[in-house]
Amino acid sequence: MPRYEFRCRSCGSSFEVSRPMARSDEPASCPRGHDDTVRLLSTVAVTGASGGAASRPAGGGGGCCGGGCCG
Repeated sequence: MPRYEFRCRSCGSSFEVSRPMARSDEPASCPRGHDDTVRLLSTVAVTGASGGAASRPAGGGGGCCGGGCCG
């Protein structure tokens, strides 16, 4: 089940809520009882099975520095 992170605007605490994706947009109450909360955007890193250098693509990584586009 996905976990969603929220922050309470009243007390500033952050907390997570597990719920089905169908309910992802529902508001959540702060564990301290406050109702003024906002859902935070999460960042997810996706790597290969090992997460090491073998799972990264070869090459310069793009951009001007390392991508070979500078002259």
